[in-house]
Amino acid sequence: MTIARNQVAVGIDLGTTRSVVAHLDNTGRPCTVQNLEGDATTPSVVFFDRKSIVVGKEALKAAEYEPDRVVQFAKRDLGKEGYRIPVAGQQIPPEVIQALILRKLKDDAIHRLGPLDQCVVTVPAYFNEPRRKATQDAGRLAGLNVVDIINEPTAAALAYGVQRGFVSSEGKTESLETVLVYDLGGGTFDVTLMEIVGHDYAAIATAGDVYLGGIDWDHRIADHVAEQFLIQFGVDPRTNASEQQRLLTEAEDAKRALSQRDEVIIRFSMDGNRIQVPLDRGLFETLCGDLIDRTLLTTRKALKEANRTWKDVSRLLVVGGSSRMPMVQEMLESESNLKVDRSLSADESVAHGAAIYAGILLKTDQKLSSTIAIHNVNSHDLGLLGLDKDSGGQRRSMMIPRNSRLPVKKGKRFATSRQNQASVSVKVVEGGDDEGRHATLIGNCVVRDLPPDLPAATPVDVFFNYGDDGRLHVTAALPTVGTKAEMTIERESGLSGDDLTYWAGRIEAGLLETSTPTAESKVAAVESAAAVPIANVASSLRAPAAKDPVVVSKPAVVPKTFVAGTPAKVAPTLKPSVPSKSATISETRNIPQPEKHAPESPSTEAPASGGWKSRRQQITPGETP
Repeated sequence: MTIARNQVAVGIDLGTTRSVVAHLDNTGRPCTVQNLEGDATTPSVVFFDRKSIVVGKEALKAAEYEPDRVVQFAKRDLGKEGYRIPVAGQQIPPEVIQALILRKLKDDAIHRLGPLDQCVVTVPAYFNEPRRKATQDAGRLAGLNVVDIINEPTAAALAYGVQRGFVSSEGKTESLETVLVYDLGGGTFDVTLMEIVGHDYAAIATAGDVYLGGIDWDHRIADHVAEQFLIQFGVDPRTNASEQQRLLTEAEDAKRALSQRDEVIIRFSMDGNRIQVPLDRGLFETLCGDLIDRTLLTTRKALKEANRTWKDVSRLLVVGGSSRMPMVQEMLESESNLKVDRSLSADESVAHGAAIYAGILLKTDQKLSSTIAIHNVNSHDLGLLGLDKDSGGQRRSMMIPRNSRLPVKKGKRFATSRQNQASVSVKVVEGGDDEGRHATLIGNCVVRDLPPDLPAATPVDVFFNYGDDGRLHVTAALPTVGTKAEMTIERESGLSGDDLTYWAGRIEAGLLETSTPTAESKVAAVESAAAVPIANVASSLRAPAAKDPVVVSKPAVVPKTFVAGTPAKVAPTLKPSVPSKSATISETRNIPQPEKHAPESPSTEAPASGGWKSRRQQITPGETP
């Protein structure tokens, strides 16, 4: 990504429910940029009105009256083909919705700061590569040069460190600080353990849940009120989209009030029927006990994978608007015996950290950019996907486990499995468990044109080189033959070039169509929108999976062979130097079996209902999922 110097350093926290923009002022201090309505945060809501597109507070107001034209929580759908339901008769990719939010944020910031086109955008630490690519695509569609993306907990730690005094104004600590960042936002949850020493900020473990956030607490309250209404009047308000939205608004207000009060009265009416439902903190915690448990177990999981305990943690930082709930602070302090640090705004600190990081990249603050180094870990496993040739079951061979510090390089030796094999194919997958469930195919590296009569068990060396810039370089080589193939999987684009051009033109035109575009209309739109500049667009995120399988083997006392199958989901952008094609390889030596890893999607299981405080016997300190 091209970086222009002497630009204002802007960071954007693109949230599930609310978004924030920050910049570095002339003294290098991060400051929140208010939107044109004068607010520090902008609701991440889009209203597809009949003659215009409205983003923010006014769009949120419209949700109650025209819910079929309002889009909320699109961040949870990033990486998918389209938003979960059609909007105003259109099937719209979630990155397009995110682009509309980013364009509103950009336009408002221009009124305050002057011209800008470069920024850093934050993402949940647990986002996989397709979601990260979709976020960058959204920036491009909004006319922004996203110079980099940064994990939200890392941005928060950077902001807390620089602004709150446990590091100097140059971003340096006097001694090692081990910081746990608990980030509970409106729609996602992350926990990251970081070590800060001198000018070095290093993530050592991260875990999360991209389907857990404050909106889930809102739904628990709304369900409680709806069930009371159903019992009393025989009508379920959740069956009406407008009433459901109004009920969720009341639920969110009650949740916020319970952060300041011990009890609230929720008042709701529909069709002339009125109900008042009391809700105190104890009942609220009971309704949402399993949700807070999920954050607790995920936090313990991160500590375990980092080989740390709470005694190793020197600071406990909480960010995200939902972390204001008293049950969060009470649970964390009871679990850790540490005082929760909430000294900065839970809503704004992530954007502030992103602005600091933008200043480092754009060199707008020479003092910071010349000293601070940020190191991350990969949040998902990387490996090769295959099927057990004997059992037919799917198998993944691990190459780089999650929470490996970047950059990292790993290699393994495999072998061809049959004589006269014409090619070797290495399918690269992200995430999933040891059986390959939930794995995402992100590349297919192929060695072609092997010599005839190649003997079986010819060695094949595979290397993964994962850089801290998010690029994965894969090499597959047959050293005895002198043949190899290489490919680079990099975070360039999720949508195809034509799709980016098409949707850029639609956005410029105001997305006034009211039907899902056909292939013919897309071609016409691409031709008419060809003048819209979209830079650095690579091939399609959603390219078809290779049809032919690859063979790898499972190390055992008697080595077995694995044949790669077609994964259920195909993901990111590829820049292969060799076209995709199949082949067969098998492992030739007893490489130790990969460690058992839990599925990449955190377990949603929790102990019996009743709130975390009533289950301390079931969830004891130090327990992990």
